[in-house]
Amino acid sequence: MKALITAGGHGTRLRPITHTQNKHLIPIANKLMLAYALEYAHDAGIDEVGIIINEGDTSIAEAFGNGDSFELKIKYIEQSAPLGLGHVVKIAESFIQSDPFVFYLGDNILVGGINKFIEDFKANSSNCHLVLSKVPDPNRFGVADVKDGKIIGIEEKPDHPKSKLAVTGIYVYDSHIFEAVNNIKPSDRGELEISDAHQYLLEKGYSVSYSEITGWWKDTGKPSDLLEANRLVLDNIKDEREGTIDEQSTVSGRVVLGKGSHVINSNIRGPVIIGENVTVDGAYVGPYSAIGDGCKIVNSEIEYSILMHQCRISNISRRIEASLLGSDVELLRSQSKPITHRFILGDQSRVEID
Repeated sequence: MKALITAGGHGTRLRPITHTQNKHLIPIANKLMLAYALEYAHDAGIDEVGIIINEGDTSIAEAFGNGDSFELKIKYIEQSAPLGLGHVVKIAESFIQSDPFVFYLGDNILVGGINKFIEDFKANSSNCHLVLSKVPDPNRFGVADVKDGKIIGIEEKPDHPKSKLAVTGIYVYDSHIFEAVNNIKPSDRGELEISDAHQYLLEKGYSVSYSEITGWWKDTGKPSDLLEANRLVLDNIKDEREGTIDEQSTVSGRVVLGKGSHVINSNIRGPVIIGENVTVDGAYVGPYSAIGDGCKIVNSEIEYSILMHQCRISNISRRIEASLLGSDVELLRSQSKPITHRFILGDQSRVEID
C-alpha cells in the first residue's frame, strides 16, 4: 500500500495568507497541515508517499525533506497546472505502478486517521473505496447516490444533490483507477474530475464500496474551516507545560506551553497551545487559540484564533477573536496623537474595525 497526497493548488479562498505560502504549510494547532496527512499514512503502516506539488514549488520539500522524520520515503511529483484530481491520479501512475494506494487530499483533517478505511477496502475486496460524510452543503462536493447500502452514482458539485453524503478527500484504489482516469474527458471546467472516474468504475461494473465518517472531518478550504479544524484538534490535546508561569497568572483547562515561553500576570484558559519562546504578559488567551513560536502578546486579549510564528500583539483595547494571523504580523496600538488607524495590508486582506 502506498499513499498519494495532494499539496498543490493555489488556495485562493485563503488569501492573503496563501499569497506568500502554500496553504498546506498553514499550521493547525501549531502543526503544519500536511504533517497530519503524513502522520496518518505512517500510522496506517504505509512507508512510500507521493506528494503532488505545484510546478516549481520547493516549499513543501524544504519543510518535509525525504520523509525521514515521519519514517516515510517521499517522492515529489510536480503538476504543471491545476487540471483536476483525475489528472493528479493520472500523473502519479508511474509512482504507484500496480500497488493499491490511498489518495488523500492534503487539506483534509479528520479524527482517527485512515486505518479503518484501508481495512474496509481490503475487507470488501473493492476496486475503489470512498469515504463519505453527511454535510449541510453537499453541492460543494462530489455527492454519492446510495441505495440499499450501495453507491449507484456520483455527481460532482450538483445543483440538486441526491443525498447529503459528500465524497470526502479520502479514497482507496487498486490499479483500475488508472483505466478510469485515462478514459474520462475533461469537464466544462477543463479538468479531469475524480467523480467522473468513480462514475466510470461504476458503469464498467467495478466494485465501489464506501465507509461513512462517524467522527469529525474538515475540508480546510476557507479561513472559518481552519479555525474550526484548529478547535477540533485542540479539543484532544493533553496538558503539557514546559515554559514558566508566574504566581500572578491563572492557567486553567488543558494547555500546552512550549519551552522558553513565559506567562506573566496573565490569564490562560484552555484548550490552548502556545509554542516555544512566546511571551504572554498582562494578557488573556482564551479557548481554542494556537499561538506560534516566538510570538509576543502584551496587554491584549485573544480567543479562538491562530497566530503563526513571530506575531506581536500589543496594547489592543478590544478582544481579538476568530482571527488568522500570518507570520511576523504586528497589531499595535498607536502611540501618536491624534490616535489613528494605520494599515499596511497585502492583496485580499480582511480587517474589521469599529
